[in-house]
Amino acid sequence: MNGSVLISGCSGGGKSTMLAELAARGHAVVEEPGRRIVKQEIESGGTALPWADMAAFARSAIEMAIADHKAAREQAGWTFFDRGLIDAAAALQHLTGEPVLEKLSAAHRYQPRVFLTPPWPEIYTTDPERRHGFDEAVAEYDRLVAVYPTLGYDVVMLPKIAVADRADFILDCLPRETRQQ
Repeated sequence: MNGSVLISGCSGGGKSTMLAELAARGHAVVEEPGRRIVKQEIESGGTALPWADMAAFARSAIEMAIADHKAAREQAGWTFFDRGLIDAAAALQHLTGEPVLEKLSAAHRYQPRVFLTPPWPEIYTTDPERRHGFDEAVAEYDRLVAVYPTLGYDVVMLPKIAVADRADFILDCLPRETRQQ
C-alpha cells in the first residue's frame, strides 16, 4: 500500500497546523516544499521565489517534492505531505504551459485519497513566506480542485472544524491497515 498521503488545497486553509497535529500523534510528516524553498532562497539571497521567479520556484518545488516522495517510501506507516509534487507541477504547467503534470504524477503516485483544505477566509493570513492575497489563494485552489480528479485521485474536502477533529477525520478516511515494510 502507498503510505504517502497528500494534504493540499487552499493556501492558508490550515494544512501546516494539520500536519503539526498529525506529527504530535506520531505520524511522519513532510513540510510544504514551497515554504522550505522560500526560507532557503531568502537566507542565500536566491531568486527562486514565487514573487520573483515563479517558474524557477515551481521547478525547485518539483525537485524537492520528488526527493521527499522517494524518502517517504522508506517509512513504515503513513507519511503526510503538506502539498507536494502535483501542486508544484500544476503551478509550473499553469504558468508555462509545459505538459509536466501527467508525466510526473504517473511516475510519483500518492495514496489515492487526497485531502483538500477549502478556502477559509477567517483563518487566512499572510506571512514572510506567504505574500499572496486570498484571491490568489482561491484561484490556485480552484485549479487544484480541477486537476486532482483528472489524475485519478479521490478528492476529500476537509471540513472547517477544529484541528484535532480534522486529524480524526483524515485518519478515519484512510484504510485501517498501514503500509508494512
